[in-house]
Amino acid sequence: MKFLYFRHAFRDILNNRLLNIVSIITIVFSVIITSSIVLFFKNTTNILNIWKKGVKIVVYLSSEVSDEEIPEIQKKILGMHGVENIVFIPKEEAYKILRQQMKRQSSLLENLKENPLPDAFEIHLIESSQGLEKTESIVSQIESIPKVEEVEYGQKWLARFSGIINIFKLSGYALGGLFFIASVFIVANMVRLVLYARRDEIEIMRLVGASDGFIKTPLYIECIMQGAMGGIIGLILLFVIFKSFILNIDRNITADLINIKFFSLTALSVILVCSMFIGWLGCYISLKNYFKT
Repeated sequence: MKFLYFRHAFRDILNNRLLNIVSIITIVFSVIITSSIVLFFKNTTNILNIWKKGVKIVVYLSSEVSDEEIPEIQKKILGMHGVENIVFIPKEEAYKILRQQMKRQSSLLENLKENPLPDAFEIHLIESSQGLEKTESIVSQIESIPKVEEVEYGQKWLARFSGIINIFKLSGYALGGLFFIASVFIVANMVRLVLYARRDEIEIMRLVGASDGFIKTPLYIECIMQGAMGGIIGLILLFVIFKSFILNIDRNITADLINIKFFSLTALSVILVCSMFIGWLGCYISLKNYFKT
């Protein structure tokens, strides 16, 4: 019996090649667009989380600070709630680091008569204190300490960047939803056309005692196969696009700043199941309306 269902499904696919190709192409586009949106936001979120962990507060001290005052300031900052650790960077060490980073532009530093850099502290916060509000509270406390000249931190631009990403997320998911609905609609119309073309055959089958399940099952198999084919083709094309994108990015930049990853096997399986669900849902809607009338 199962073999008979699959034979009928393959026969319908061959008899309605154009309709099936249109349905598969629609599902392919739906998978590519929706999955690329999810992939983009997945990697963006991971990158933001990594950057948030790496964001530090840099405290620049006044040139008038004495060697005796530095340990006192360090102790005050370390005693603040939310501070994980603090590292003192003497201006001489900061100058050496600057010279190493500016090897090719070392001539710019040769004419300097004295070290222009101040003593500084590099502060890392505990994970629960890395939000914008808590960071700003800690920064305000640090700024109130005498002999602290300036405080720099990167949470502000990260918060703004996160806000922009969240706006794009909403529009991206809305676009993905529209393509999902469009795919279901096209599959449903394809099934409706197949049913219309086979209406006499279906009527005869019902007259000779064929159950609705016997009529519906090959169509469900056909639409699920369309979804599977659309999903597989879409994911293959997305992987090719992803690989070409990665190859066009400087490897050093990718390794140091951005860790871009493709979907895991679990995520790929979920996407494939969703594309098959598109086929099933389109078929279900069309069959329900057809057998009602």
